[in-house]
Amino acid sequence: MTFAEPVTLGRTGLRVGRLGISSSYDAPAAAFEEAFEKGCNYFNWGSFIKGRSGQMRTAMRNIIRAGKRDQLVVGMLTYAHIAFLTDYFFHKGLKAAGLEYADVLLLGWFPKRPPQKIIDGALALKEKGLVRFIGLTSHNRTLFPELANDKVFDVFHVRYNAAHRGAETETFPHLEKNTGPGIVSFTATSWQRLLKPRKLPPDERPLTAAECYRFALSHPAVDVCMMGARNLDQMRANLQVLETGPLNDEERERIERIGRIVYGK
Repeated sequence: MTFAEPVTLGRTGLRVGRLGISSSYDAPAAAFEEAFEKGCNYFNWGSFIKGRSGQMRTAMRNIIRAGKRDQLVVGMLTYAHIAFLTDYFFHKGLKAAGLEYADVLLLGWFPKRPPQKIIDGALALKEKGLVRFIGLTSHNRTLFPELANDKVFDVFHVRYNAAHRGAETETFPHLEKNTGPGIVSFTATSWQRLLKPRKLPPDERPLTAAECYRFALSHPAVDVCMMGARNLDQMRANLQVLETGPLNDEERERIERIGRIVYGK
């Protein structure tokens, strides 16, 4: 079994590749399009200007012009915690991306259940057909089980990496696979801390980004692992993860050991 096979993103029914792509790193459009052709169709587009990538926008427009909008899954990410700003930036983001709708509206960085006005605004966008599903990102791992039965949320973005493994006990066991919200992991490299030699003893080799993505994808609860790339070479290196499969025991032990070291630092 490899990670090349798409999966269903929880109860959304959306078919997605195992690696999601963030717009924040501004790789060239050709890199995003190559990833899409390899099956990586979950694109996260920021509703704030600094969260957008002109190159991802170009790639999405090229994909849509090629008649493949139905294969593209766009998550529109907003960090606005005021209802009218969420609505405002969402519409600006759609227009900037040349999209008629977003597949997922991601309400970002909420430590607790979003205020009802935010939720009502998101539901209004859904009723208008501008959003198909609503998701939530948070660093509060215990929040997700609390909201799992709330029919508002169809996708959860959960921090999970070798240095931050709390989701293995506080989140994943409490969520229903397939019938519950889709699970997307983020910060797989722990903001690149797992990649830096200075964080480790001299005899310990740091992880590669690909190893970090494999670690996240090897957990059966994770549907998609978000990745970032600044250029075509980095994107191609990331895409090689699709040709691999779950970690073996030796690989997992090493990655978890490095994660413990980095967490302790």
